[in-house]
Amino acid sequence: MLHEHIVKKAMKGNEEAFETLIKEESEKLYKTAFLYVRNEHDALDVVQDAVTKAFISINQLKKAELFKAWLMKILIHTAYDFLQKRKKVVLTDDFSNFREYENHSIDEKLDLLAALSNLSTDYKTVIILFYFHDQSIKSISETMEKPEGTVKTYLHRAKNELKKSLGGVRINEKRTI
Repeated sequence: MLHEHIVKKAMKGNEEAFETLIKEESEKLYKTAFLYVRNEHDALDVVQDAVTKAFISINQLKKAELFKAWLMKILIHTAYDFLQKRKKVVLTDDFSNFREYENHSIDEKLDLLAALSNLSTDYKTVIILFYFHDQSIKSISETMEKPEGTVKTYLHRAKNELKKSLGGVRINEKRTI
């Protein structure tokens, strides 16, 4: 759990405090990056770039309690920048880092990744943050800088698009896909 006093230390330039915060968030950062770029090496590059950007601009963070949302926003923008530069989508069957996929076949996993990759930027972000990171609508709203109602609409529409892409498979309402 992130502690506001550690975030405040990091905001004042304490490198050890920043490192502590990044270590606590590293797994989520990697998983999110992987969901966007679908490649271990590229995901690590995206995380490294995002952490570097966050370190450089931590003094611009206005509220310590928004650190997680702020960091995730940097990561998401970095992942999209990376994809724009590469202009490619790489599908992989390396799901070893995602416990959420343990009970699914490789075909189901690839179908889900393909369906996710076809979603618009906003829909993909909402699905990843809601289902893979178990974030609340309010937290997603802060991360995306969109009203909560808009996030709910994105989530509803994204689920419908995924259902169509996956042939009517029901998206589990208990936050696992």
